[in-house]
Amino acid sequence: MSKITHSGLGKGLGALIQDTAGLDADTKDKVKALRVEDIIPNQFQPRTEFNDESLDELMHSVLQYGVLQPVLVRKKGTGYELIAGERRLRASKLAGCKTIPAIVREYSDAEMTEIALIENLQREDLNSIEEARAYERLLIEFGFTQELLAQKVGRSRSHIANFLRLLNLSAPVQSYIANGSLTMGQAKPLIGLAEADLQVEAADFIIAENLSARAVEDLVKKLIKVPTYLKDCEEREEIIPKPKEIFVVEAEDHLQAILGTKVKIRSGKIKSKIEIEFYSEEDLERILETLTKPATIQSSLKQGQFIV
Repeated sequence: MSKITHSGLGKGLGALIQDTAGLDADTKDKVKALRVEDIIPNQFQPRTEFNDESLDELMHSVLQYGVLQPVLVRKKGTGYELIAGERRLRASKLAGCKTIPAIVREYSDAEMTEIALIENLQREDLNSIEEARAYERLLIEFGFTQELLAQKVGRSRSHIANFLRLLNLSAPVQSYIANGSLTMGQAKPLIGLAEADLQVEAADFIIAENLSARAVEDLVKKLIKVPTYLKDCEEREEIIPKPKEIFVVEAEDHLQAILGTKVKIRSGKIKSKIEIEFYSEEDLERILETLTKPATIQSSLKQGQFIV
């Protein structure tokens, strides 16, 4: 959802553009109709993921009302390079617009990166990894210090430092964060694991079990002491004990009474499993015979998966 201001961003994008432009009001307010095909994307755009549904809605708005707010560009060769307004430019292309209202300014590469970053932060469009990479680029390519960067984007130094630490995670784990499979709170403790493979193994487990940030911290402490901790535990209940809901306990008792052996039901977010124990070939045949009879247990097995 688009927002004009974002709490904690200091002066804001409008003030930043005015400060960095160094132009008088008459010059900076001139709007030109530029050909869409003459504008290339911002090479410093920190955002890599764009919501197709949101773009489609904006495209229909452009078709009905036109582009209400000019994009910001700088001269680039015989054409222009976009500074701010990526979604508006994309929506205009989808709508088949030949021209788009634009303001032309002169900016350095560092200023472009800074403006693109702040525009997305104000819209809350960046995921944690995109934000971290944008901070890293400003620090490395343009020589910002963390203190200066914090002042520029209106964030605390600790906020920036926490995001930069995410880049110490392995690439697969960063992908989990970027696509929303892992939250920043779940991912941060994984930085304490030195091995990339162990980070990924832990991340897969965290996602499968939907662990809280506190539970992740406890898990990481165990993995630091014993890296094979997850592999050594054959049953997940032994790793992260979870109370079972009463209907699951009742179903287990019901199946155990019918089958005459221990039964466990494991509930998951996507699928669940029913595990039935047996102790010999004859015992297995007895259980299979019971299961293949027309029985009242079928209603208990609708969403389960047998592991025999």
